[in-house]
Amino acid sequence: MLPLQDGKNAEKRRNIDNLIAELREKSVLLKSKLNPKVLSLIGDQVRLMNCYYSNLIEGHPTKPKDIEDALKGEFSNVAETRDLQLEATAHIEVQRTIDYGEHGFEEIVSEDFIKWIHRAFYENLPESLKFVVDDKAEERIPIIPGEYRTRDVIVGHHIGVPYKDVDSFAHRFCSAYSISKLGRHEQVAAAAASHHRLLWIHPFLDGNGRVARLFSHAYLKEIGVGSDLWSVSRGLARDSEKYKRMLAKADSERDGALDGRGNLSLFGLQEFCIFFLQCCIDQIDFMGRLIDQDGFLGRIEAHTNVLIAKGELHPKSFKLLSCAVKEGEFGRGEVSEIMGVSRALASKTLSELLKRGLLQSIDKKAPVRLAISEEAKEYWLPGLFG
Repeated sequence: MLPLQDGKNAEKRRNIDNLIAELREKSVLLKSKLNPKVLSLIGDQVRLMNCYYSNLIEGHPTKPKDIEDALKGEFSNVAETRDLQLEATAHIEVQRTIDYGEHGFEEIVSEDFIKWIHRAFYENLPESLKFVVDDKAEERIPIIPGEYRTRDVIVGHHIGVPYKDVDSFAHRFCSAYSISKLGRHEQVAAAAASHHRLLWIHPFLDGNGRVARLFSHAYLKEIGVGSDLWSVSRGLARDSEKYKRMLAKADSERDGALDGRGNLSLFGLQEFCIFFLQCCIDQIDFMGRLIDQDGFLGRIEAHTNVLIAKGELHPKSFKLLSCAVKEGEFGRGEVSEIMGVSRALASKTLSELLKRGLLQSIDKKAPVRLAISEEAKEYWLPGLFG
Protein backbone atom coordinates (compact mmCIF):
# COMPACT_ATOMS: atom_id res chain seq x y z
CA MET A 1 0.00 0.00 0.00
CA LEU A 2 3.06 2.29 0.18
CA PRO A 3 3.44 5.20 -0.35
CA LEU A 4 0.80 6.41 2.11
CA GLN A 5 1.50 10.13 1.79
CA ASP A 6 2.09 12.19 -1.31
CA GLY A 7 5.89 12.16 -1.26
CA LYS A 8 8.57 14.77 -1.81
CA ASN A 9 8.62 15.35 -5.58
CA ALA A 10 9.42 19.09 -5.64
CA GLU A 11 7.06 20.25 -8.38
CA LYS A 12 4.04 18.20 -7.35
CA ARG A 13 4.73 18.79 -3.65
CA ARG A 14 4.74 22.54 -4.28
CA ASN A 15 1.45 22.23 -6.15
CA ILE A 16 -0.08 20.20 -3.33
CA ASP A 17 1.23 22.64 -0.68
CA ASN A 18 -0.32 25.58 -2.52
CA LEU A 19 -3.65 23.77 -2.81
CA ILE A 20 -3.62 22.91 0.90
CA ALA A 21 -2.99 26.56 1.84
CA GLU A 22 -5.75 27.75 -0.49
CA LEU A 23 -8.19 25.15 0.80
CA ARG A 24 -7.62 26.06 4.44
CA GLU A 25 -7.99 29.78 3.76
CA LYS A 26 -11.19 29.46 1.73
CA SER A 27 -12.81 26.98 4.11
CA VAL A 28 -12.53 29.52 6.95
CA LEU A 29 -14.01 32.32 4.84
CA LEU A 30 -16.97 30.17 3.81
CA LYS A 31 -18.24 29.94 7.40
CA SER A 32 -18.51 33.73 7.67
CA LYS A 33 -20.78 34.23 4.66
CA LEU A 34 -24.17 34.15 6.43
CA ASN A 35 -25.79 34.17 9.85
CA PRO A 36 -25.12 30.83 11.62
CA LYS A 37 -28.85 30.02 11.79
CA VAL A 38 -29.13 30.45 8.03
CA LEU A 39 -25.95 28.42 7.50
CA SER A 40 -27.57 25.57 9.44
CA LEU A 41 -30.47 25.69 7.00
CA ILE A 42 -28.02 25.62 4.07
CA GLY A 43 -26.37 22.60 5.67
CA ASP A 44 -29.65 20.68 5.43
CA GLN A 45 -29.71 21.35 1.70
CA VAL A 46 -26.06 20.39 1.25
CA ARG A 47 -26.65 17.00 2.92
CA LEU A 48 -29.44 16.40 0.43
CA MET A 49 -27.14 17.52 -2.39
CA ASN A 50 -24.29 15.31 -1.17
CA CYS A 51 -26.59 12.29 -1.15
CA TYR A 52 -27.88 13.13 -4.64
CA TYR A 53 -24.36 13.27 -6.12
CA SER A 54 -23.08 10.27 -4.19
CA ASN A 55 -26.00 8.29 -5.61
CA LEU A 56 -25.08 9.46 -9.11
CA ILE A 57 -21.54 8.14 -8.69
CA GLU A 58 -23.00 4.79 -7.62
CA GLY A 59 -25.24 4.71 -10.69
CA HIS A 60 -28.38 5.23 -8.58
CA PRO A 61 -29.93 8.43 -9.97
CA THR A 62 -32.48 9.81 -7.52
CA LYS A 63 -34.54 12.91 -8.23
CA PRO A 64 -34.10 15.70 -5.65
CA LYS A 65 -37.87 15.84 -5.20
CA ASP A 66 -37.99 12.11 -4.41
CA ILE A 67 -35.32 12.66 -1.75
CA GLU A 68 -37.26 15.63 -0.32
CA ASP A 69 -40.44 13.56 -0.23
CA ALA A 70 -38.64 10.70 1.52
CA LEU A 71 -37.34 13.06 4.21
CA LYS A 72 -40.96 14.04 4.85
CA GLY A 73 -41.95 10.37 5.08
CA GLU A 74 -43.63 10.37 1.68
CA PHE A 75 -42.50 7.32 -0.28
CA SER A 76 -43.31 6.27 -3.84
CA ASN A 77 -45.57 3.34 -4.61
CA VAL A 78 -43.05 2.23 -7.24
CA ALA A 79 -40.76 -0.28 -5.52
CA GLU A 80 -37.56 0.75 -7.30
CA THR A 81 -38.10 4.45 -6.57
CA ARG A 82 -39.04 3.72 -2.96
CA ASP A 83 -35.87 1.66 -2.47
CA LEU A 84 -33.73 4.51 -3.80
CA GLN A 85 -35.57 6.90 -1.49
CA LEU A 86 -34.74 4.68 1.48
CA GLU A 87 -31.12 4.55 0.33
CA ALA A 88 -31.06 8.35 0.19
CA THR A 89 -32.51 8.81 3.68
CA ALA A 90 -30.00 6.29 5.06
CA HIS A 91 -27.12 8.25 3.54
CA ILE A 92 -28.42 11.60 4.78
CA GLU A 93 -28.88 10.29 8.31
CA VAL A 94 -25.28 9.02 8.45
CA GLN A 95 -23.97 12.36 7.23
CA ARG A 96 -26.22 14.29 9.62
CA THR A 97 -24.83 12.20 12.50
CA ILE A 98 -21.29 13.04 11.32
CA ASP A 99 -22.08 16.74 10.87
CA TYR A 100 -23.59 17.03 14.35
CA GLY A 101 -20.83 14.94 15.95
CA GLU A 102 -23.34 12.44 17.30
CA HIS A 103 -21.50 9.26 16.24
CA GLY A 104 -19.78 8.89 19.61
CA PHE A 105 -16.26 8.19 18.30
CA GLU A 106 -13.33 10.19 19.67
CA GLU A 107 -11.06 8.86 16.91
CA ILE A 108 -12.60 8.80 13.45
CA VAL A 109 -9.53 7.28 11.79
CA SER A 110 -10.31 3.89 13.24
CA GLU A 111 -11.62 0.59 12.03
CA ASP A 112 -14.58 0.94 14.38
CA PHE A 113 -15.59 4.26 12.84
CA ILE A 114 -15.21 3.00 9.27
CA LYS A 115 -17.26 -0.07 10.12
CA TRP A 116 -19.84 2.16 11.81
CA ILE A 117 -20.32 4.18 8.60
CA HIS A 118 -20.97 0.99 6.66
CA ARG A 119 -23.24 -0.49 9.31
CA ALA A 120 -25.26 2.69 9.93
CA PHE A 121 -25.88 3.02 6.21
CA TYR A 122 -26.67 -0.59 5.34
CA GLU A 123 -28.85 -1.32 8.36
CA ASN A 124 -31.41 1.15 7.02
CA LEU A 125 -31.47 -0.12 3.44
CA PRO A 126 -34.28 -2.22 1.97
CA GLU A 127 -33.51 -5.90 1.50
CA SER A 128 -33.31 -5.43 -2.29
CA LEU A 129 -30.11 -3.39 -1.83
CA LYS A 130 -28.44 -5.65 0.74
CA PHE A 131 -26.83 -8.15 -1.60
CA VAL A 132 -24.47 -8.39 -4.56
CA VAL A 133 -24.69 -10.83 -7.44
CA ASP A 134 -21.80 -13.12 -8.36
CA ASP A 135 -22.45 -13.69 -12.06
CA LYS A 136 -19.90 -16.52 -12.34
CA ALA A 137 -21.27 -18.48 -9.39
CA GLU A 138 -24.84 -17.37 -10.19
CA GLU A 139 -25.55 -16.57 -6.57
CA ARG A 140 -26.74 -13.65 -4.49
CA ILE A 141 -24.32 -12.81 -1.71
CA PRO A 142 -25.74 -10.99 1.31
CA ILE A 143 -23.98 -7.85 2.56
CA ILE A 144 -23.44 -7.90 6.31
CA PRO A 145 -23.62 -4.32 7.65
CA GLY A 146 -20.35 -3.22 9.22
CA GLU A 147 -18.46 -6.43 8.44
CA TYR A 148 -15.37 -6.75 6.27
CA ARG A 149 -15.69 -8.97 3.21
CA THR A 150 -14.94 -12.68 3.48
CA ARG A 151 -14.09 -13.28 -0.18
CA ASP A 152 -11.76 -11.83 -2.77
CA VAL A 153 -13.06 -9.24 -5.22
CA ILE A 154 -12.18 -7.63 -8.53
CA VAL A 155 -13.61 -4.16 -9.21
CA GLY A 156 -13.12 -3.24 -12.84
CA HIS A 157 -9.36 -3.59 -13.36
CA HIS A 158 -8.58 -3.31 -9.66
CA ILE A 159 -7.99 -6.41 -7.57
CA GLY A 160 -8.86 -5.77 -3.94
CA VAL A 161 -6.40 -6.96 -1.31
CA PRO A 162 -6.94 -10.62 -0.33
CA TYR A 163 -9.81 -10.80 2.12
CA LYS A 164 -7.60 -12.49 4.73
CA ASP A 165 -5.35 -9.41 4.69
CA VAL A 166 -8.07 -6.74 4.97
CA ASP A 167 -7.67 -6.51 8.76
CA SER A 168 -3.93 -5.89 8.61
CA PHE A 169 -4.24 -3.35 5.77
CA ALA A 170 -7.04 -1.53 7.59
CA HIS A 171 -4.93 -1.41 10.75
CA ARG A 172 -1.97 0.04 8.80
CA PHE A 173 -4.32 2.54 7.14
CA CYS A 174 -5.58 3.83 10.49
CA SER A 175 -2.08 4.04 11.93
CA ALA A 176 -0.76 6.02 8.94
CA TYR A 177 -3.63 8.50 8.68
CA SER A 178 -4.34 9.03 12.38
CA ILE A 179 -5.08 12.75 12.73
CA SER A 180 -3.31 13.02 16.07
CA LYS A 181 -0.04 11.81 14.54
CA LEU A 182 0.02 14.38 11.74
CA GLY A 183 0.73 18.10 11.54
CA ARG A 184 -2.00 20.46 10.32
CA HIS A 185 -0.52 20.60 6.82
CA GLU A 186 -0.03 16.84 6.61
CA GLN A 187 -3.62 16.27 7.71
CA VAL A 188 -5.04 17.89 4.58
CA ALA A 189 -2.75 15.89 2.31
CA ALA A 190 -3.75 12.77 4.24
CA ALA A 191 -7.44 13.56 3.70
CA ALA A 192 -6.83 13.28 -0.04
CA ALA A 193 -4.48 10.28 0.05
CA SER A 194 -6.63 8.29 2.49
CA HIS A 195 -9.64 8.59 0.20
CA HIS A 196 -7.85 6.57 -2.44
CA ARG A 197 -6.16 4.12 -0.11
CA LEU A 198 -9.44 3.20 1.58
CA LEU A 199 -10.96 2.45 -1.82
CA TRP A 200 -7.80 0.54 -2.78
CA ILE A 201 -8.15 -1.76 0.24
CA HIS A 202 -11.83 -2.24 -0.65
CA PRO A 203 -12.65 -3.56 2.84
CA PHE A 204 -16.35 -4.29 2.30
CA LEU A 205 -18.15 -6.50 -0.15
CA ASP A 206 -20.10 -3.47 -1.40
CA GLY A 207 -20.60 0.18 -0.48
CA ASN A 208 -16.89 1.07 -0.42
CA GLY A 209 -17.30 4.20 -2.57
CA ARG A 210 -20.02 5.61 -0.38
CA VAL A 211 -18.11 4.74 2.80
CA ALA A 212 -14.95 6.40 1.43
CA ARG A 213 -16.81 9.61 0.56
CA LEU A 214 -18.51 9.77 3.97
CA PHE A 215 -15.20 8.98 5.66
CA SER A 216 -13.50 11.78 3.71
CA HIS A 217 -16.31 14.15 4.66
CA ALA A 218 -15.78 13.25 8.32
CA TYR A 219 -11.98 13.54 8.02
CA LEU A 220 -12.12 16.99 6.42
CA LYS A 221 -14.59 18.15 9.05
CA GLU A 222 -12.46 16.75 11.89
CA ILE A 223 -9.37 18.69 10.74
CA GLY A 224 -11.32 21.95 10.51
CA VAL A 225 -11.45 22.19 6.72
CA GLY A 226 -14.72 20.47 5.89
CA SER A 227 -18.19 21.47 7.05
CA ASP A 228 -21.81 20.81 6.23
CA LEU A 229 -21.67 23.79 3.84
CA TRP A 230 -19.96 21.99 0.98
CA SER A 231 -19.45 18.52 -0.38
CA VAL A 232 -16.56 17.05 -2.33
CA SER A 233 -19.00 14.43 -3.70
CA ARG A 234 -20.52 17.07 -5.98
CA GLY A 235 -17.12 17.77 -7.51
CA LEU A 236 -16.27 14.09 -7.89
CA ALA A 237 -19.64 13.33 -9.48
CA ARG A 238 -19.52 16.25 -11.90
CA ASP A 239 -16.19 14.97 -13.23
CA SER A 240 -16.78 11.28 -12.58
CA GLU A 241 -14.76 10.08 -15.58
CA LYS A 242 -11.67 11.96 -14.41
CA TYR A 243 -12.34 10.77 -10.85
CA LYS A 244 -12.20 7.18 -12.08
CA ARG A 245 -9.06 7.85 -14.14
CA MET A 246 -7.29 9.43 -11.18
CA LEU A 247 -8.26 6.51 -8.94
CA ALA A 248 -6.87 4.11 -11.54
CA LYS A 249 -3.62 6.11 -11.76
CA ALA A 250 -3.18 5.86 -8.01
CA ASP A 251 -3.89 2.10 -8.25
CA SER A 252 -0.88 1.69 -10.56
CA GLU A 253 2.28 -0.06 -9.49
CA ARG A 254 5.51 1.90 -9.13
CA ASP A 255 6.98 2.91 -12.50
CA GLY A 256 10.75 2.94 -12.13
CA ALA A 257 13.30 4.29 -9.67
CA LEU A 258 12.00 7.87 -9.81
CA ASP A 259 8.42 6.91 -8.93
CA GLY A 260 8.78 6.73 -5.16
CA ARG A 261 9.95 3.77 -3.11
CA GLY A 262 6.74 1.89 -2.43
CA ASN A 263 4.84 -0.81 -4.25
CA LEU A 264 2.36 1.67 -5.74
CA SER A 265 3.00 4.70 -7.92
CA LEU A 266 3.95 7.86 -6.02
CA PHE A 267 3.17 9.97 -9.10
CA GLY A 268 -0.24 8.35 -9.37
CA LEU A 269 -1.06 9.12 -5.74
CA GLN A 270 0.17 12.71 -6.13
CA GLU A 271 -1.97 13.21 -9.23
CA PHE A 272 -4.99 11.90 -7.35
CA CYS A 273 -4.29 14.16 -4.35
CA ILE A 274 -4.04 17.19 -6.63
CA PHE A 275 -7.34 16.28 -8.31
CA PHE A 276 -9.08 15.67 -4.97
CA LEU A 277 -7.88 18.96 -3.45
CA GLN A 278 -8.87 20.86 -6.60
CA CYS A 279 -12.36 19.35 -6.32
CA CYS A 280 -12.56 20.52 -2.70
CA ILE A 281 -11.55 24.07 -3.60
CA ASP A 282 -13.91 24.14 -6.58
CA GLN A 283 -16.83 23.15 -4.37
CA ILE A 284 -15.98 25.71 -1.69
CA ASP A 285 -15.81 28.37 -4.42
CA PHE A 286 -19.17 27.23 -5.78
CA MET A 287 -20.87 27.34 -2.38
CA GLY A 288 -19.11 30.60 -1.53
CA ARG A 289 -20.73 32.26 -4.54
CA LEU A 290 -24.06 30.67 -3.73
CA ILE A 291 -24.25 31.80 -0.09
CA ASP A 292 -22.56 35.19 -0.37
CA GLN A 293 -25.05 37.35 1.54
CA ASP A 294 -25.48 40.06 -1.10
CA GLY A 295 -25.98 37.57 -3.90
CA PHE A 296 -28.22 35.34 -1.78
CA LEU A 297 -30.42 38.29 -0.81
CA GLY A 298 -30.48 39.50 -4.41
CA ARG A 299 -31.87 36.17 -5.64
CA ILE A 300 -34.42 36.04 -2.82
CA GLU A 301 -35.57 39.56 -3.67
CA ALA A 302 -35.84 38.74 -7.39
CA HIS A 303 -37.93 35.65 -6.60
CA THR A 304 -40.10 37.62 -4.17
CA ASN A 305 -40.69 40.29 -6.80
CA VAL A 306 -41.95 37.63 -9.21
CA LEU A 307 -44.47 36.46 -6.62
CA ILE A 308 -45.43 40.06 -5.80
CA ALA A 309 -46.02 40.78 -9.50
CA LYS A 310 -48.35 37.76 -9.59
CA GLY A 311 -50.27 39.16 -6.63
CA GLU A 312 -49.26 36.19 -4.46
CA LEU A 313 -47.29 38.14 -1.83
CA HIS A 314 -47.50 41.56 -0.19
CA PRO A 315 -45.10 44.17 -1.69
CA LYS A 316 -43.19 44.44 1.60
CA SER A 317 -42.73 40.69 2.07
CA PHE A 318 -39.04 40.87 1.24
CA LYS A 319 -38.38 42.93 4.37
CA LEU A 320 -39.24 39.91 6.51
CA LEU A 321 -37.14 37.55 4.41
CA SER A 322 -34.22 39.97 4.47
CA CYS A 323 -34.45 40.26 8.25
CA ALA A 324 -34.48 36.47 8.60
CA VAL A 325 -31.32 36.24 6.47
CA LYS A 326 -29.40 39.03 8.24
CA GLU A 327 -30.53 38.43 11.83
CA GLY A 328 -31.14 34.69 11.72
CA GLU A 329 -34.57 35.02 13.31
CA PHE A 330 -37.11 37.53 14.58
CA GLY A 331 -40.04 37.53 16.98
CA ARG A 332 -43.62 37.61 15.80
CA GLY A 333 -44.15 40.81 17.75
CA GLU A 334 -41.53 42.53 15.58
CA VAL A 335 -43.21 41.83 12.23
CA SER A 336 -45.29 45.00 12.12
CA GLU A 337 -42.28 47.18 12.91
CA ILE A 338 -40.02 45.40 10.40
CA MET A 339 -42.55 45.85 7.60
CA GLY A 340 -43.79 49.29 8.66
CA VAL A 341 -47.45 48.27 8.36
CA SER A 342 -50.38 47.57 10.65
CA ARG A 343 -50.41 44.54 12.93
CA ALA A 344 -53.28 42.98 10.96
CA LEU A 345 -51.49 43.31 7.62
CA ALA A 346 -48.21 42.16 9.15
CA SER A 347 -49.90 39.05 10.57
CA LYS A 348 -51.49 38.26 7.21
CA THR A 349 -48.18 38.66 5.33
CA LEU A 350 -46.36 36.48 7.84
CA SER A 351 -49.01 33.77 7.45
CA GLU A 352 -48.60 33.86 3.67
CA LEU A 353 -44.82 33.43 3.93
CA LEU A 354 -45.14 30.61 6.47
CA LYS A 355 -47.72 28.83 4.34
CA ARG A 356 -45.54 29.18 1.26
CA GLY A 357 -42.58 27.64 3.06
CA LEU A 358 -40.35 30.73 2.83
CA LEU A 359 -40.37 31.24 6.59
CA GLN A 360 -40.76 28.72 9.40
CA SER A 361 -41.57 28.61 13.10
CA ILE A 362 -41.98 25.59 15.39
CA ASP A 363 -45.12 27.07 16.97
CA LYS A 364 -47.11 30.29 17.20
CA LYS A 365 -44.95 31.68 19.99
CA ALA A 366 -41.51 30.67 18.71
CA PRO A 367 -39.19 32.98 16.72
CA VAL A 368 -39.49 32.98 12.94
CA ARG A 369 -36.61 31.82 10.75
CA LEU A 370 -35.90 31.47 7.05
CA ALA A 371 -37.12 28.35 5.24
CA ILE A 372 -36.29 27.07 1.77
CA SER A 373 -39.24 25.55 -0.03
CA GLU A 374 -38.79 23.26 -3.01
CA GLU A 375 -39.93 26.09 -5.28
CA ALA A 376 -37.60 28.64 -3.65
CA LYS A 377 -34.56 26.39 -3.87
CA GLU A 378 -34.52 26.73 -7.66
CA TYR A 379 -34.28 30.53 -7.38
CA TRP A 380 -32.28 30.95 -4.19
CA LEU A 381 -29.70 28.18 -4.64
CA PRO A 382 -29.37 27.70 -8.42
CA GLY A 383 -27.09 24.93 -9.63
CA LEU A 384 -27.18 22.97 -6.38
CA PHE A 385 -28.34 19.90 -8.31
CA GLY A 386 -27.09 20.84 -11.75
